[in-house]
Amino acid sequence: MSYQLSAVIADAGRLREETRELDHAVVGELRQDFALLPVTPQLVQELTGTPPDYLVEEPGPEHPFTLALSPTLTEVLARWSRHGPLAYVEAEFAGGAGHQAAAVWLGGALAWGPRFDAAFDGPRPQWPINAALSELGVEPGRWIDPFAELGLHVERSTEGWLAHGRRGLSADYWDELADEWETRQ
Repeated sequence: MSYQLSAVIADAGRLREETRELDHAVVGELRQDFALLPVTPQLVQELTGTPPDYLVEEPGPEHPFTLALSPTLTEVLARWSRHGPLAYVEAEFAGGAGHQAAAVWLGGALAWGPRFDAAFDGPRPQWPINAALSELGVEPGRWIDPFAELGLHVERSTEGWLAHGRRGLSADYWDELADEWETRQ
């Protein structure tokens, strides 16, 4: 099974406020009052005025993101972080192999990262997305790690998160469907 994600994660209210005037912004609800903004080519074009640029080679520690974070795009992320932290995250997996990367902006500047991992041989809390989410203030809970705690496992792709946000679903909707199914049985 594959997984692909390119998104900004931040406080839900602040993310909605920052994106309310954007035509291509779709905010997906996560747990703990966080939200996810899927980063699509259309959104990048709207934010920067230029088409997105993607790496030709595989991402790695030197160039952790598939999406080249242009100076204009990083200025937008920095501006949005003036009132609280936000993370840009990417993940891509297929057949068990893959990578993830994350960076956090706070107070108008890059505050953490970017970090990249394709080996995942360290503790789960040190994996890039988990570590970035901890930087954002995600609290531990009943799920295995911050990634699952927020519900990032609910959708399997950026396109899935677009549909999730457009339908106004919460990150708990799969749990709610399972509970409803069990009640009917």
